[in-house]
Amino acid sequence: MAETLITIRGARTGDANAIAAVHDAAWLDAYRGIIPGRELDKMVARRGPAWWLKAIRNGSRLSVLDFDDRIGGYTSYGRNRVPALPYRGEIFELYLAPEYQGMGFGRRLFQAARKDLAEHGYETCLVWALADNERATSFYLRLGGRIVRRAEERFGPEMRGRIAFGFD
Repeated sequence: MAETLITIRGARTGDANAIAAVHDAAWLDAYRGIIPGRELDKMVARRGPAWWLKAIRNGSRLSVLDFDDRIGGYTSYGRNRVPALPYRGEIFELYLAPEYQGMGFGRRLFQAARKDLAEHGYETCLVWALADNERATSFYLRLGGRIVRRAEERFGPEMRGRIAFGFD
């Protein structure tokens, strides 16, 4: 019988290429048809392996889903960037490669990020998602998030709605 080891751990410099690949696949899967095509392509292109390597080396809070030595997802998090909202921490990104979605790994990444945030004094947190990204918005609602703010974000000439989910 084969045994697969699944862990969530801090990102290492050797993970940069794999994180970039997950980012590209997840973003194209999640945002195609939501973010205008040209803008989406530019956003994906900006986040190559060098960008991730720099984030890891700079000490960004970045955790990965390590699926038997293969990176299947990542989450980045830290202090809330919107001081007007009464949440201490923020999960900036949580993405899984499409083949890892729907199996509970997103919940595990979310819980690991929340635990690490709480251990560093950020007991409450928020997460932003594009309003038209139904998979993300329903995911955060299922996890117990409350809608605490709505905003708009520009993608080239077009605007898209964003929703902040608060977690106490």
